[in-house]
Amino acid sequence: MDRPARGTGPADSVRIILALPLLLNAADLSVYRGFQFGSSVEACARAGGVAAGSATVVHSRPARIAQLEWNPNGGLTPFASRPDPVRDSILRFYNGELFQVVTTYDWVKVEGMSPDDMVNVMSRTYGAFTKPKQEVPFHSNYGEFTPVISRWEDDSYSYDLVRTGDQTSYALIASAKRLEGLARAAIAESIRLDALDAPRRAIELQANKDAESKSVLDKARAVNSANFRP
Repeated sequence: MDRPARGTGPADSVRIILALPLLLNAADLSVYRGFQFGSSVEACARAGGVAAGSATVVHSRPARIAQLEWNPNGGLTPFASRPDPVRDSILRFYNGELFQVVTTYDWVKVEGMSPDDMVNVMSRTYGAFTKPKQEVPFHSNYGEFTPVISRWEDDSYSYDLVRTGDQTSYALIASAKRLEGLARAAIAESIRLDALDAPRRAIELQANKDAESKSVLDKARAVNSANFRP
């Protein structure tokens, strides 16, 4: 007698049926607010209604790290009357591909909300979460790393909820894992190269300043020497 094909028995059927709600409710983490991870600066600028030329280059070697600012509210209306809770978002690119979006929420829109409140609300969109005991890079006036409150992730993307540096609000760090890994390595190498070049660049800067000062003095000398009367 032929055996049933693997994965088609009653137990397997039950497991598949039970898993269906999870699959149907799983969030698509590859797109954050219309921004597709891996997209170009130009594509993200169009999606966000901002000028691609407003992107700034943060590091240029060994890879190009750029960022683009985006505000869904346009930044014109008072915070309290803005419909969207986002204060601002920074879109970050590795060699022209979107690898991370760092969104900070307006403190007025999250005032009184505890970390558990934020997790519960965001889980309505992103589904199941974990609470890793881990710190992630997050630049602020208070430090360069911050603890993760909760994380939503799949094999390719992760969304980390964190506190802002001053603890008055929250931020969401959405990342494409592979590109973020490449970007982090490139940023670390760029910082290392900049440190090695610092003495040379300091000498060049001083030499340029000395040359400019000499040029100014030479012009003043020429004018004053020609016009001086004892």
